[in-house]
Amino acid sequence: MMTSRRFYLNTAAAVSLVALATAPSSAVAQNAVTLDNDDIGGVVNGPGGPEAGVWVVAETTDLPTRFARMVVTDDRGRYVLPDLPKAKYKIWVRGYGLIDSAHVDGEPGQHLDLTAVRAPNEAAAAQYYPAIYWYSMMKIPDNSQFDGQHGIPSGVNQQEWLTTIKNRACIGCHQIGQLSTRTVPAAFGNFKSGEDAWIRRTQSGQAAELMVNPLAGALGGAPYKYFGDWTDRVAKGELPHAKPERPQGVERNIVVTTWDWGDEKHYLHDLIASDRRYPTVNAYGPLYGSTEYATDSLPILDPKTNNATVFHAPVRDPSMPESLGPGHAAMLTPLQPSAYWGNEKIWDSRVNNHNSMIDQNGRVWLAAAIRAGDNPDFCKKGSEHPSAKLFPIERNVRQMSVLDPKTMKYTFVDTCFGTHHLQFAYDANNTVWASGGGQVLGWVNTKMFDETGDAAKSQGWTAFVLDTNGNGKRDDYVEPNQPIDPTKDKRIAGGFYAVMPNPADGSIWGTVGVFGGKGAVVRVDPGSNPPATALSEIYNIPLPGYGPRGGDIDSKGVVWVSLASGHIGSFDRRLCKGPLNGPNATGDHCPEGWKFYRYPGPGFEGIGDNSAEASYYSWVDQHNTFGLGDDVPMSTGNLNDGLIALKDGKMVTLRVPYPLGFYAKGFDGRIDDPNAGWKGRGLWTTSGDRTPWLKEGGKGRKPMVVHFQLRPDPLAH
Repeated sequence: MMTSRRFYLNTAAAVSLVALATAPSSAVAQNAVTLDNDDIGGVVNGPGGPEAGVWVVAETTDLPTRFARMVVTDDRGRYVLPDLPKAKYKIWVRGYGLIDSAHVDGEPGQHLDLTAVRAPNEAAAAQYYPAIYWYSMMKIPDNSQFDGQHGIPSGVNQQEWLTTIKNRACIGCHQIGQLSTRTVPAAFGNFKSGEDAWIRRTQSGQAAELMVNPLAGALGGAPYKYFGDWTDRVAKGELPHAKPERPQGVERNIVVTTWDWGDEKHYLHDLIASDRRYPTVNAYGPLYGSTEYATDSLPILDPKTNNATVFHAPVRDPSMPESLGPGHAAMLTPLQPSAYWGNEKIWDSRVNNHNSMIDQNGRVWLAAAIRAGDNPDFCKKGSEHPSAKLFPIERNVRQMSVLDPKTMKYTFVDTCFGTHHLQFAYDANNTVWASGGGQVLGWVNTKMFDETGDAAKSQGWTAFVLDTNGNGKRDDYVEPNQPIDPTKDKRIAGGFYAVMPNPADGSIWGTVGVFGGKGAVVRVDPGSNPPATALSEIYNIPLPGYGPRGGDIDSKGVVWVSLASGHIGSFDRRLCKGPLNGPNATGDHCPEGWKFYRYPGPGFEGIGDNSAEASYYSWVDQHNTFGLGDDVPMSTGNLNDGLIALKDGKMVTLRVPYPLGFYAKGFDGRIDDPNAGWKGRGLWTTSGDRTPWLKEGGKGRKPMVVHFQLRPDPLAH
């Protein structure tokens, strides 16, 4: 296989973009836009007249960090870039069916009419398609291949295959299908086949084990043939079998703003902007990033000043090892050289902050390591701690900490249970619940911790116990590998990935089976005296859904989950018809509670109706922070270059058109000013791909903060 040459964007034909300097004609007057002195606007025309549904991008490096704002043209090709900071901008047009127009200079207050450039051929046009259009070209083995006789391990089925190459691996860390992944870097050399190239590619860098083990282990190496065939066909000139539509309806009202933060070697997992219970907290305030395994330098962006800084998070034990190697999702050193960084070790975190949440006082709570893995004695067998007496824990690799932005004081919160995602409950104790505890669900009573400073006294955890004897209380239980005993309850392995406090009834929900086993959601009712009173319920995901990852809950208690099947799934416990406890309430007892909504974008051919989308996380806008309404579920559109909202049964794509390759792992909503209309609301996210150098622009690209706002129309300013 020959490695593909890189296609460089932003090198359009030399077509000038002209600001009108003469009196407008009647046609231009009809299309005129009104501007303030901090706006840039005009009309985009192409060979056939006004270009509707294309993006106008304004970018500057005059501010403390790179800044860009993007809008979509209306049905007459008109655009307004609103409320731009004072700077000199490069402005151009990008859209489906086009290639990038030449960049022109502009400043706020100017009227600029722009000329779009039609793509000279389908191949040129396809370079601007979202990754899903390229990724869906990959061939998926049909059901006849999963018989143990075709190189695929016996016991693996098509759903397991798709779950692995989508939500469990691959797209769990990268956007697959953008230019950098549908081609093979020349630095790797030449290979006899695409299969050999992919075997080498997945051994690169400090995440090699996470790539190799699922593909070569669980799936027996069989996917390499299919990945190799895909990139071989792309290298020979094959193009996607579907074409994207230009933004329609409310998608044309979206304003996208991006800022660079962090650095070119260290990725961002996600960010936090406000308290999701009270979304006016931290109004107009800084954004705080989570860098996971990459670095202990946590980025902070002040969107008012466009200034990006870092906070160097400490650990309680400076002699603790790095949070890399066995037991972690990253290695100490590269297995094979990276095509971009060679043998350089670029990740070195101890803090390993996976995600953060802001509380009602504006403090930032981090799922962050503070020490080595061995737990203190109060967590272990023999302790008098109420939770340890029921389920002792010997070790965990990530705890909690708190940053007070007013003083920049950083406080350690030592937890026995592991942490991964954090969420605050809707209770008087401002309890923070954590996923990542493995076989337990853990919590910290933050009110008590603030009053006492006693982490041991303020925390608790519980195993996941089903009420299979049906008496409505928690009793002795059989273990997960033991058969049901009609006189006892049953413990299940659990393992929350997402964690979701229910504002309707105080229960805590989570997604389970993310990395193995049957996918499901679990409900935990803490009861009056947890952990002694905590009882769980489990609800398996029926077909056509499978492969859960992240999820969230709405104000009515409906759970929304990202699925590898290419859906967002909803589960409403109120729809269940049968008993919710007892010997038959072990997972398959409420399929009627589930509904499925297909994500946008093309699917893999030959396996029925599907979307190739592999959403990493879902979030519910409980407070209309964006403008589509209360309780609108949204997902990361990891192959669609943006976010995806489900509004009145229809999918709305919030796309980041530049740079190509945008990939989010989480997002947040904030209301800066409830009286300021669309300007006072918005969604905040960051680019969460583990390899920021794989998006458009290549090596040197930094992670970004992204702000989505929804105008009442495409010309509002």
